[in-house]
Amino acid sequence: MTTTRKSNFSAALRTTILMATLGGLLIAIGYAIGGIQIASVFLAIALVMNGVAYWFSDKIAIASARAKPLSEQEAPGIYQMVRELTTRADLPMPKLYMIPSDQPNAFATGRNPKHAAVAVTQGITKLLSEDELRGVIAHELAHVKNRDILTQSVASAIGAMITYLAYFALWFGGDSDSPLGLIGSLALVLLAPIAATLIQLGVSRQREFAADATGAQVTGNPESLASALLRLEEGAKAMPMQVNQATEPLYIVRPFKGGGIAGLFSTHPPIEERVRRLRQMRPAIG
Repeated sequence: MTTTRKSNFSAALRTTILMATLGGLLIAIGYAIGGIQIASVFLAIALVMNGVAYWFSDKIAIASARAKPLSEQEAPGIYQMVRELTTRADLPMPKLYMIPSDQPNAFATGRNPKHAAVAVTQGITKLLSEDELRGVIAHELAHVKNRDILTQSVASAIGAMITYLAYFALWFGGDSDSPLGLIGSLALVLLAPIAATLIQLGVSRQREFAADATGAQVTGNPESLASALLRLEEGAKAMPMQVNQATEPLYIVRPFKGGGIAGLFSTHPPIEERVRRLRQMRPAIG
């Protein structure tokens, strides 16, 4: 089996397991609300959600970010940069989008390399040097090359749906005359989104490390991405961006502040660790 086929199989397996796990969580919500009958309804909902997440997760992510298509006339330098990097990475040219936000950030989405999109914020084009922006775009293309984009996009789309549907348990779940029914509904509202986030966390953190490494290999300069990550982290702290929490894993750095317990549930590894690993790559690449 070729490397590409292995990568495709691995991505398909990850996505299938993710869909099954998050779908099972949704069915559990239905069972908690109304037993086997409601669980059956939620099974149907899970199947529809999985289909929507597979075929339209990229559109959901782009719409959530309020991103607009970026033409070559508007950004010839970015197009030239992306073409150069896709040639090095042996990838087709993705669609490019601009996010109307001053926060420096970026993400990739899509179900496969032929249907991929890369979105960057207005802020990132103003803050980073050309080499640093090249490192960021290479990181996003690495997600495409490593077939992460479908898994991450599906996780974001389904995670968002589970979070919203879990709140129905508070209003429709359990016996309204039973204190235990109320406690169970409240517990479900709290635990279902946490469970979905933990699943996303397990998927996302290692994918970020892998995309950092692949992106550094594509550019041949790990320091450009390491420097960019440090500047992006400071920019995100100074200018938090309002995004759906379920789409957080798509971004190269966390788009909003989150210390303490919230930091424990971040789908992003610590920037310090990412930078340390990148700088360890310099002797090998150099």
